Amino acid sequence: MEERKSQWYVVNTYVGHENRVAENLKKRLETMNIKDNLFRIVVAEETQIEVKNEKTKEVVRNIFPGYLFVEMVMTDEAWYVVRNTPGVTGFIGSSGGGAKPIPVREEEIEAILKRIGQSDKAVEVEFSVGSSVKILSGPFSGMEGIVDAMNDQTQTATVLIILFGRETPTDISYLDLAPADL
Repeated sequence: MEERKSQWYVVNTYVGHENRVAENLKKRLETMNIKDNLFRIVVAEETQIEVKNEKTKEVVRNIFPGYLFVEMVMTDEAWYVVRNTPGVTGFIGSSGGGAKPIPVREEEIEAILKRIGQSDKAVEVEFSVGSSVKILSGPFSGMEGIVDAMNDQTQTATVLIILFGRETPTDISYLDLAPADL
């Protein structure tokens, strides 16, 4: 029997129901005995810091509302179980009519996993402690700052930015930083 490789697929859900669908799928792993074909279920969420009226709070946001990512071996049984899970409206990349979906390219899913902190692969960066960097996304998008510290394990840098007239340390993912143009 040939060993089939697991691949990543995008599952379409009702917007706002991504976590509920992920929980339903996790329960079905056991009850429908497909744990050998369905490995990881990921809702792409990231924590952002919102500043409102000089108060900061952490907010969890779904990067891709209405979608979740599943790593699976595309067997008939696994495909049936996932697409018939309550809240699932289909797979992205399927032409319909019973056609199985096309998997997500490895580099695309790797970028998403890195952004949400679930990748084992290290990000190569073009800056170091003391470098001037520009923030590419998030609430501080477009701002520049100086790298004060780097944590290769969490793939985040502590960047000193000017907020409310003060130098403020902010932890930002390596993926959201680029060297500032001099």
